[in-house]
Amino acid sequence: MDNNDTKRISRLTGILIQLQSKRLLTSTTLAQKFGVSIRTIYRDIKALEQAGVPIIAEDGKGYSLMEGYRIPPVMFTENEANALITLEQIVLKNSDSSLIEAYTDAISKIKAVLLYKAQDKVELLANRIAISPVIQNKRTSSSLTVIQNALTAFKVLNITYQSEKNQQTERRIEPFALYYTLQESWALIAYCQLRKDYRMFRLDRIEKIETLELHFKPHDITLASYLKDKMEKFQNP
Repeated sequence: MDNNDTKRISRLTGILIQLQSKRLLTSTTLAQKFGVSIRTIYRDIKALEQAGVPIIAEDGKGYSLMEGYRIPPVMFTENEANALITLEQIVLKNSDSSLIEAYTDAISKIKAVLLYKAQDKVELLANRIAISPVIQNKRTSSSLTVIQNALTAFKVLNITYQSEKNQQTERRIEPFALYYTLQESWALIAYCQLRKDYRMFRLDRIEKIETLELHFKPHDITLASYLKDKMEKFQNP
């Protein structure tokens, strides 16, 4: 097998991973990602189809994988594993306990698919990384994963919220985006059905949270436009 064959196999595997991780990809995006021509991507897609991969081509939109199709678990390189192990130490200092639990479970699965030699190395690295004790390790919330799931499923949340003035209200909100503040705590940007407007809710002030079997339409605004509007209002009160 020559170098060109090796590169193509690596690229075909990479295209599969990209298609599995995203709903729809254009040939232009794939060409830019792998540094090849669009014509080469066309040939690669055809080769994958001939190998039995169920790729759906949507005219004028791009490519996607047939619903339910999955490729085998991906093997991580040593550099990729090292990056995730390093981030683990930072995540353990995070203010939301549900995020810590989910990330710890994910790291365990990642370690399980590493080669034995790589497992020894990441274990050594994990024992050689420390976070300054100046950084607080206080848990202030446990609802981040619940919010993430509701946000991606477009489900309404019912929350009991404690304001800065210690006023408690019950609200139905439509989760829109998550924001990490300078105080090292999470905040949820959501459309509040009570106030009929977008609000920012600190997760450490959410006393109770419940996911309702009520769906809402995806919001028209983007996170970038929302943050730009907030910044303009802050600079020009």
